[in-house]
Amino acid sequence: MDKTLISGSMAMLLLKLLSEGDKYGYEMIEALRQRSQNVFELKAGTLYPLLHGLEEKGLLTSYEKKVGGKVRKYYSITTDGKKVLKAREEEWREYSRAVLNVLA
Repeated sequence: MDKTLISGSMAMLLLKLLSEGDKYGYEMIEALRQRSQNVFELKAGTLYPLLHGLEEKGLLTSYEKKVGGKVRKYYSITTDGKKVLKAREEEWREYSRAVLNVLA
C-alpha cells in the first residue's frame, strides 16, 4: 500500500486505539497490525516519533509502569486528544465517502 495514504491517517488511528484504553508501544503496533489485517505494519522507529509529536501537542500523556519486572511506557489520550479524534473521524468519513463516490 502507498505509504503516503497511510501516514496521513496514522495519528487518528493511534488516537482511536488509545481512546479504548492506555497502551504501550508494542501493544499499539500489534493492535494496528491485527485490526488492519497486516496493512499497517508500523515499526518502532515510526511509531515513537508520532507518539512524541502527539504528546507535545497535548493530545496524549505518558507514564511508566512496571509490568513483570519490566518498566513500560504507557500512553493515554487526553481530553483534547478525544476532541481531535472526533473531528478527524468526521473528516475521514466525509473524505472516504467522497473518494468512494468518485471511484464508483
